Amino acid sequence: LRADFGPESDIDLLVEFDERARHTLFDMGRMERELESLFGREVDLIERARIEQSDNYLRRKSIFQLVETIYAA
Repeated sequence: LRADFGPESDIDLLVEFDERARHTLFDMGRMERELESLFGREVDLIERARIEQSDNYLRRKSIFQLVETIYAA
C-alpha cells in the first residue's frame, strides 16, 4: 500500500487473465462490483495488457514500479 492510503482510498487492482480466457466489459464491471462488496470500498480493475499497450510511457512506468503481486495462480 502507498503511504497516502487511507480509509477513503480506493483499491487499484491490476489483473492478468489467461490468454484463453474470454470476458466482456460487462464481466469486468461485475467483477469490480463483487470486489467492492468484498473490500467495502471502491475498486478500479484494469487488465495488465491494457497498461502494457498504453502509449503513455510515464503512466506505464509509474504503475509497474508500484505493482505488488498479491496472488498468482
